[in-house]
Amino acid sequence: MPTLATLGSVLIRMFADDHNPPHFHIVTPDHEALIRLSDLSVMAGSIDRRSLAVALDWAIKNRETLEHEWSRLNER
Repeated sequence: MPTLATLGSVLIRMFADDHNPPHFHIVTPDHEALIRLSDLSVMAGSIDRRSLAVALDWAIKNRETLEHEWSRLNER
Protein backbone atom coordinates (compact mmCIF):
# COMPACT_ATOMS: atom_id res chain seq x y z
CA MET A 1 0.00 0.00 0.00
CA PRO A 2 1.81 3.14 -1.16
CA THR A 3 2.00 5.98 1.33
CA LEU A 4 1.13 9.18 -0.53
CA ALA A 5 1.78 11.54 2.39
CA THR A 6 3.11 11.47 5.93
CA LEU A 7 1.66 14.25 8.08
CA GLY A 8 3.21 13.68 11.49
CA SER A 9 1.58 10.49 12.74
CA VAL A 10 -1.13 10.64 10.03
CA LEU A 11 -0.49 8.58 6.90
CA ILE A 12 -2.40 8.91 3.63
CA ARG A 13 -2.35 5.58 1.79
CA MET A 14 -3.95 3.93 -1.23
CA PHE A 15 -4.12 0.27 -2.23
CA ALA A 16 -3.59 -1.07 -5.74
CA ASP A 17 -6.48 -3.15 -7.12
CA ASP A 18 -8.78 -1.91 -4.34
CA HIS A 19 -12.58 -2.01 -4.32
CA ASN A 20 -14.85 0.81 -5.50
CA PRO A 21 -15.85 3.51 -4.87
CA PRO A 22 -12.53 5.34 -5.28
CA HIS A 23 -11.09 6.11 -1.84
CA PHE A 24 -7.95 6.51 0.24
CA HIS A 25 -6.98 5.38 3.73
CA ILE A 26 -6.08 7.59 6.68
CA VAL A 27 -3.91 5.58 9.05
CA THR A 28 -2.77 6.65 12.52
CA PRO A 29 -1.24 4.55 15.30
CA ASP A 30 -4.71 4.05 16.81
CA HIS A 31 -7.21 4.40 13.93
CA GLU A 32 -7.88 3.81 10.27
CA ALA A 33 -10.61 5.28 8.09
CA LEU A 34 -11.51 5.03 4.41
CA ILE A 35 -12.33 8.34 2.73
CA ARG A 36 -14.41 8.52 -0.45
CA LEU A 37 -12.69 10.63 -3.13
CA SER A 38 -15.89 12.05 -4.59
CA ASP A 39 -16.96 13.98 -1.49
CA LEU A 40 -14.19 13.29 1.08
CA SER A 41 -16.65 11.61 3.43
CA VAL A 42 -15.75 8.80 5.83
CA MET A 43 -17.04 5.58 4.29
CA ALA A 44 -15.66 3.12 6.86
CA GLY A 45 -13.57 2.92 9.99
CA SER A 46 -13.01 5.52 12.66
CA ILE A 47 -10.62 8.42 13.10
CA ASP A 48 -10.12 11.13 15.68
CA ARG A 49 -11.21 14.64 14.72
CA ARG A 50 -7.73 16.16 14.70
CA SER A 51 -6.26 13.50 12.41
CA LEU A 52 -9.29 13.71 10.12
CA ALA A 53 -8.92 17.49 9.88
CA VAL A 54 -5.20 17.22 9.06
CA ALA A 55 -5.82 14.55 6.42
CA LEU A 56 -8.76 16.33 4.80
CA ASP A 57 -6.85 19.60 4.64
CA TRP A 58 -4.10 17.77 2.74
CA ALA A 59 -6.64 15.92 0.56
CA ILE A 60 -8.39 19.14 -0.48
CA LYS A 61 -5.06 20.64 -1.55
CA ASN A 62 -3.98 17.43 -3.32
CA ARG A 63 -7.21 16.14 -4.79
CA GLU A 64 -5.78 15.90 -8.30
CA THR A 65 -2.93 13.75 -6.99
CA LEU A 66 -5.37 11.46 -5.19
CA GLU A 67 -7.52 11.02 -8.30
CA HIS A 68 -4.46 10.40 -10.47
CA GLU A 69 -3.07 7.81 -8.05
CA TRP A 70 -6.43 6.01 -7.84
CA SER A 71 -6.51 5.79 -11.65
CA ARG A 72 -2.90 4.68 -11.85
CA LEU A 73 -3.28 1.99 -9.17
CA ASN A 74 -6.80 0.76 -9.91
CA GLU A 75 -7.84 1.30 -13.50
CA ARG A 76 -7.41 -1.78 -15.64
